[in-house]
Amino acid sequence: MTIPNIIPITDELVAAHGLKPEEYQRILALIGREPTFTELGIFSAMWNEHCSYKSSKKWLRTLPTSGSRVIQGPGENAGVVDIGDGQVVVFKMESHNHPSFIEPYQGAATGVGGILRDVFTMGARPIAAMNALRFGAPDHPKTRHLVAGVVAGIGGYGNAFGVPTVGGEVNFDPRYNGNILVNAFAAGIARADAIFYSKAEGVGLPVVYLGAKTGRDGVGGATMASAEFDADIDEKRPTVQVGDPFTEKCLLEACQELMDTGAVIAIQDMGAAGLTCSAVEMGAKGNLGIVLELDKVPVREERMSAYEMMLSESQERMLMVLRPEKEPEAEAIFRKWGLDFAIVGFTTDDKRFRILHQGEEMANLPIRELGDEAPEYDRPWAAPKAPPPLNPADVPPADIADALLKLIGSPDLSSRRWVWEQYDTLIQGNSLQLPGGDAGVVRVEDHPTKALAFSSDVTPRYCEADPFEGGKQAVAECWRNLTATGAEPLAATDNLNFGNPERPETMGTFVRAVEGVGDACRTLGFPIVSGNVSLYNETLGEAIPPTPTIAGVGLIPDWTRMARIAFAREGETILLAGAPEGWGTHLGQSVYLRDVHGRADGPPPPVDLAHEKCVGDFVRGVIRTGTATAVHDCSDGGLAVALAEMAMASGIGARIEAPAGEPVAAFFGEDQGRYVVTVPSEQAERLMDEAREAGVPLTAIGATEGSELKLGGARAISVSELKKAHEGWFPQFMQGEPGR
Repeated sequence: MTIPNIIPITDELVAAHGLKPEEYQRILALIGREPTFTELGIFSAMWNEHCSYKSSKKWLRTLPTSGSRVIQGPGENAGVVDIGDGQVVVFKMESHNHPSFIEPYQGAATGVGGILRDVFTMGARPIAAMNALRFGAPDHPKTRHLVAGVVAGIGGYGNAFGVPTVGGEVNFDPRYNGNILVNAFAAGIARADAIFYSKAEGVGLPVVYLGAKTGRDGVGGATMASAEFDADIDEKRPTVQVGDPFTEKCLLEACQELMDTGAVIAIQDMGAAGLTCSAVEMGAKGNLGIVLELDKVPVREERMSAYEMMLSESQERMLMVLRPEKEPEAEAIFRKWGLDFAIVGFTTDDKRFRILHQGEEMANLPIRELGDEAPEYDRPWAAPKAPPPLNPADVPPADIADALLKLIGSPDLSSRRWVWEQYDTLIQGNSLQLPGGDAGVVRVEDHPTKALAFSSDVTPRYCEADPFEGGKQAVAECWRNLTATGAEPLAATDNLNFGNPERPETMGTFVRAVEGVGDACRTLGFPIVSGNVSLYNETLGEAIPPTPTIAGVGLIPDWTRMARIAFAREGETILLAGAPEGWGTHLGQSVYLRDVHGRADGPPPPVDLAHEKCVGDFVRGVIRTGTATAVHDCSDGGLAVALAEMAMASGIGARIEAPAGEPVAAFFGEDQGRYVVTVPSEQAERLMDEAREAGVPLTAIGATEGSELKLGGARAISVSELKKAHEGWFPQFMQGEPGR
């Protein structure tokens, strides 16, 4: 059988596949001949940035990925962490940025579908989803369309599949005008003795195709996601996949049923690069070869070429190595669920990846080298310049009450109710907190008290000003949000979104952010167990702000003592934990400076990781003893916004004393490692004594009372006025009201 060379391989064709001339020369040296068109497509899929991490591998290796609870770190479909009682949590976050900008509904929907498959491929049943969304300026002509499409796509897929969306982020910045970010997270629960991996084992065993049929949608999607956008962006629309959540739900149930039979040796989601990546990864991990017979692949379109079938990213598909004696039972399960089941190949001992189609051998490549020999670059990088310090005397004064109302009614800090009410947040009946708090919390079925908390965080403006401190802060805020519910932070997943790594300044920002993430994860005992790198997020040479999103999972042993952000009752003492003497001092890169005065001055707030851990551990202990009646961390907008959110969540007001420091910095400074904690007044003195012994700053700053929020000497604001400002912006923006 010979390999036909029907389409000549030209320099233009190589470039169109995202391969550089030196990379093509590497291919020629590796296989000793010119590749076929199908082989060129396979290399372009396996060697693009999205699949190979060729610009980031060097730095990803520096991240902490192990811990006492970690069962599986990076390298599989998702990370696996022990939560006790013979159970594990399986989770991951991935980007679907480029597809969602091109076709927002399907791009976001298939992002949700892909991350759910990553989780249930491991044997877990999904219990929670989140999403971190970044859009361009609200007044940009495309922003409202993109917001509407992305939110509808997330809701349309997640709601139909039947997984609650329990949290996430939505932010706006002009730098995302030409390249939005859609980062999707999912988590599931599995038995510790029933985790499934992608490593193929055994020679001559059937390779089985499961799920939906293959079409031409998504051909070249992974390669598209590894390139900058240009003026011809609309021509990339055919590279976006189309999802079907009802088929995915059937696929979940069929896979779970099949896994219970003992039939599965290895299983892999068909995500980026479809059949190519799934087959290569399974074979290479097992040090085996794989033969695929494409005539047996279920297709929904006529006359599909080998190239199209190998690079299609049609959704709701899996690849599996099956125990041969279980074939009839396995097929019966999938037929029952109305899904395709086809034996499309077999494993071999020759370590080759062979593709057969219509009597021809379309590809014959060394399987391990497709992954292991992918280029790995040590890109030149330039250390980012530190911004000059902010002179407090240069910060203009402002009315505290007016500034607070402006901030909570701004695009970034206004209520996201319009978004999350389009998601089913309560399906499965285990959600214990609605979105809008510090973290989503989901009860663990089959256990009387255990729950899991989920949060996603990053502050891109911090990362741009100082990527090292910004990387630390993203981890610390995620850790802090989990802690604020009473959860023990277990582990994290990252989604590192940056521009073109071939630009030294962009690569330098990436390097320093990863170093910051690594430092924080080590100090806080918060390992990275899965994740995704998304580079080339730029259009016509303008890059997005550096956005290393961190999503984390925490364990609550007794959810009856879980903390919420809402004030519980009037007459309680409000304590500020972890704050400096003046309550707050750091206004550099704050939303107060940006949104009230239109400035982005100074360095971001530094993150003292030892302080962060000490304060967080103390606050978690207070929650778990049942002493704390409400807890909220201080982040964007500082103390004033945290107090306003607690008041709005409860309908109860508060009276806050005049701060010891300068009022604007005290109320709007974004110093890190701080929590607002309310306790019964009779408990306050005892708790402050305990904090002193633990070395934790804990100050009584006021009390809950009435229906107004009064910050020091500023005029009181009614909770109803706060709510009106907070709830109004998003619906008015989406309705296209003037001035929005």
